[in-house]
Amino acid sequence: MRVTYPTALVLVAVTRGHRYGFDVIDATGLPSGTVYPILRRLEDAGVLRSRWEREASAHDEGRPPRKYYQVTGSGAGTARDALARFPGVAAALAAGAAPRPVDA
Repeated sequence: MRVTYPTALVLVAVTRGHRYGFDVIDATGLPSGTVYPILRRLEDAGVLRSRWEREASAHDEGRPPRKYYQVTGSGAGTARDALARFPGVAAALAAGAAPRPVDA
């Protein structure tokens, strides 16, 4: 899989605890039209896996359900490679928002 700088930002953000789309957007500063296609490509490549949160949890908070992402075993290696290729990713994410806990 070809990892570009934006892809590295998204992947490393997920490894650092930013688990759903809007959280990744906040952490990376990338627009939604960039983040969501990257998340789909990473999932299709087996680098990420996802699950939908329970509708009841989302309903209780008055919002749509979130799709939570996590890095797979092979994705962890891809993330390490991405950090080695793009060392500025770590600094870019350090300025981002703190990760939020995952509601199951």
